[in-house]
Amino acid sequence: LTKNLAPEVVRDIENPYAPRGGLVVLRGNLAPDGAVVKQSAVPEEMMVFCGAARIFESEEEAVEAILGGKIKAGEVVVIRYEGPKGGPGMREMLTPTAAIAGAGINTQVALITDGRFSGATKGCCIGHISPEAADGGPIALVEEGDQIAINIPDKTIDHMVGADELAKRKEAWKPREPKITTGYLARYAKLVSSAAEGAVIE
Repeated sequence: LTKNLAPEVVRDIENPYAPRGGLVVLRGNLAPDGAVVKQSAVPEEMMVFCGAARIFESEEEAVEAILGGKIKAGEVVVIRYEGPKGGPGMREMLTPTAAIAGAGINTQVALITDGRFSGATKGCCIGHISPEAADGGPIALVEEGDQIAINIPDKTIDHMVGADELAKRKEAWKPREPKITTGYLARYAKLVSSAAEGAVIE
């Protein structure tokens, strides 16, 4: 048996670094197949949050708004069409999260996306929302000002709009033209599975 010479680094089960794991999967009517948040980086006051949606159809649109001071406390930044199919390739959303932190509002604003995050992300940033917008997932039906309810301890994320209204929006929804129509990325976008299934070519 090898002796642990650094128990403050390599911790045993009786002395965990934190009472809960770093990542958690959320589910709800906004992400029926799941979404992922790094809860270890979420401020305690943001663990339960409800705010008005601000809709952006790309990472670039969202970054422009954040840097332009157009995002206010209590809002939920929604970045969609950045998932495996919509990106294509499930683009990494560190820039908007860093911009929110740089603006000093990361304890007042949430960010949700069908894209992904890196390990450097901090704040209430929820990615991998599945199904993605490009597949007509619920995130595609969110409109400006809709209320989004996030409860990380309860592992839920919900779009606070009635089922009848969502059904109408779903009926009216039409797929967007792909961003890339030739080459390997076009093939990937056509064949890729959901983020919930690993975003692999089927």
